[in-house]
Amino acid sequence: MDNNENKKPEKPLKNVAVLSGIAIQMGVTIYLSVILGKWLDTKFNNDGKLFVIIMTLLGVAISLYAVIKQVNRIKY
Repeated sequence: MDNNENKKPEKPLKNVAVLSGIAIQMGVTIYLSVILGKWLDTKFNNDGKLFVIIMTLLGVAISLYAVIKQVNRIKY
């Protein structure tokens, strides 16, 4: 028997859909963290943009963690 007969058919459209969802999730996470940082800056009357910077970095870290977890779940 040939090894090619035992392989499952590839699902490129499913992988594209999953990767598109990951990109949207990453963008929304970062956007919401920036909005939260701006709100915190106005709430605590901070003249600088300390909370925006902190929340943006936190949003990027969270979204990268989520992307790595989801990419590891994709079956090839």
